[in-house]
Amino acid sequence: MSHPGTLVLIMAAAVLAPLLVHATGRRVRIPLVIFEIALGILIGPDVLGWARTEGVVDTLADLGLSMLIFLAGYEIDFAAVRGDTLRRSLWSWPLALVAGIALALLVSGGDVFEAFVVGTALTSTTLGTVLPMLRDSGELRSRFGTVISAFGAVGEFGPVIAVALLLSGRRPAESAALLAAFGAITAAAVFWALRPRPPWFARLTELTLHSSGQFAVRFVMLLLACMLGLAEVFGLDVLLGAFAAGVLTRLVLHRAAPASSGEVLGKVEAMGFGFLVPLFYVVTGIEFDLDALLHDPGALLLVPGFLLLFLLVHGGPVYLLAPRDLGRRDRVALALFASTCLPLVVAITTIGVDQKLIGTDLAASLVGAAMISVLVFPLVAARVRAAGRAAAPGGRGAPAAGAGAPVDGARDSEAW
Repeated sequence: MSHPGTLVLIMAAAVLAPLLVHATGRRVRIPLVIFEIALGILIGPDVLGWARTEGVVDTLADLGLSMLIFLAGYEIDFAAVRGDTLRRSLWSWPLALVAGIALALLVSGGDVFEAFVVGTALTSTTLGTVLPMLRDSGELRSRFGTVISAFGAVGEFGPVIAVALLLSGRRPAESAALLAAFGAITAAAVFWALRPRPPWFARLTELTLHSSGQFAVRFVMLLLACMLGLAEVFGLDVLLGAFAAGVLTRLVLHRAAPASSGEVLGKVEAMGFGFLVPLFYVVTGIEFDLDALLHDPGALLLVPGFLLLFLLVHGGPVYLLAPRDLGRRDRVALALFASTCLPLVVAITTIGVDQKLIGTDLAASLVGAAMISVLVFPLVAARVRAAGRAAAPGGRGAPAAGAGAPVDGARDSEAW
C-alpha cells in the first residue's frame, strides 16, 4: 500500500486503540500500547497484509521513538531523584547487566555479540510507558513515583549507553571516547540551561502560547533536533540525544518560564502522544515478525523464558537494592514496574538484526516477551500495591509505604 494509505491505516489504529481501552476498562485494565501494537500486527503483512512500512512512515516511527524517550527524560525530576535512592538505582543496573549477559551467554551458546544484544535488552525499562500510568493514577509525584523515576531512568539510560559502547560497530575504546565527548558537551548544555534566562524568554513564551508563533514549542523542538543531531554526529544512538534533550528541556522551561512550562509541555505531549508515539507503536506491530515466532517452536518457547528473565535479571537487583523505607509489597511492585520493557527492546533488537548479530526469530521472541511484560507486569504491580494498601492499618484507604505521599513529604525520609 502507498505511504498515504498506510498512514491512514496507522492513524485509524491509533484512534481505535483508546476506544478499545475504554470498552474493556470495566473488566480489565489493558495498557494502551498493547492495543496499538496488536492493531499494528493485525493490519501488518503477517495477518491482513494491508500495511507495510517504508520511507516516510519509518522516519515518522523513528521520530515517535525519539519523542517517547524525550518525554521520559523530561519526566525525571532530579531535585527529587538523588541521594540514597539514586545511588541504589545506579548500583542495580550494572548488576542486572552482568547477570543479563551471563545468562544470555547460556542462551546463545557462547556467542558473545548475541549475548551483548540479549543481555542489554534484558536490563531495559519502559519509563515512557510506566510514568504515564503513574501520572494517570496520581502517584507520579509520590515517594513511590520518585523511586520508580530513579530506577526507571537508570534502566532507560543504561541500555542506551551500553548500546553505544557495545553495539556501535566500533572498538569499545573509540566508542567510550566519543561517548565522553558527547557527555562533556551535554554537561556544558546543562550548565547553560541552569543559568538564569533573560526576561524576554518568559514574556515571549506567554505571548505566543495561544498564537501561531508558539515560540516555546518551537524552541523545544529545536533543542530536541540539536541533541539528536549531536548524537548522530558522534555516531551514538539517537535515543541518547532524545533523553538528554528531555532533561535539558525540563531545566530550561522550569527556570525560564515556570508559569507556562506545564502548558508548553502539554502542547509537546499532544504532539507526541497524539501522533508520533502511537505511530511508533503501531509500526512496531506492523514490523513484528509474527510468522517467525509462530512457525518456530523454539522461538515461541523462548517467549515465557525471556519474560521470566526480564523479571529475574532486572527486577531482582531492583528488589534487593530498593530503598529501605519501602515496604515489601512496594518493593515487589517496584521490581515489576522496573522489569516492564518494550521500546528499547525493539530498538536494541533492531540494531542486532541490522548488524546480523541475532536472527529475526530471536528478536521476535524478545519483543513478544516485552509486549507481554507491558501487559502483565504493571497490572500485577497495581494489584500488589492495592493489596498492600488494604492490609495497611486503617484499611483500604490508607497508603502503603511511599504511596500517595507528596514529594515534599517524601524528602523527609530520603538520605540526602
